[in-house]
Amino acid sequence: MDSHALLAELPRLRRYARALVGERSVADDLVQDTLERAWARHGQWRADGELRTWLFAIMHNLRMDQLRKPRLECVPLDEDVAEVPVRASQSDGMELADLAAALAQLPEEQRAVLLLVTLEDMRYADVASTLGIAVGTVMSRLSRGRERLRQILAGEAPSPHLRVVR
Repeated sequence: MDSHALLAELPRLRRYARALVGERSVADDLVQDTLERAWARHGQWRADGELRTWLFAIMHNLRMDQLRKPRLECVPLDEDVAEVPVRASQSDGMELADLAAALAQLPEEQRAVLLLVTLEDMRYADVASTLGIAVGTVMSRLSRGRERLRQILAGEAPSPHLRVVR
């Protein structure tokens, strides 16, 4: 694994982490943890595999670990920094805020698939490899995520979320 190849993936990792967790400092921590783990375990990377898929898999696993353990609520100290660069139009900023809020309402597994396919332009097979799920599951989660996002943005009541009980 080449350090230049690792650094070339940094913008994609930051963009995905930011979209996944929402808060800049938490996203930067997630990227740092991902790079740290990748560098420490570079011997596990197969040279015939795609580096980006491997890095996104590491990030996904770290994020799942974060969601499983309890966390403390933190208040950001620097609130004057602009969160996302946007054009000067107020309506664009409102639409972006609505989209971010709608994405936050999606279940984690749907949001992860939706972001990897749409934001990172990854193929379904790469998403499946990254998340450790079947390609059919990727397509199903993507379809359900898009539909739920459309409902949320349209202001419709989302269909009830049914769970299988064993």
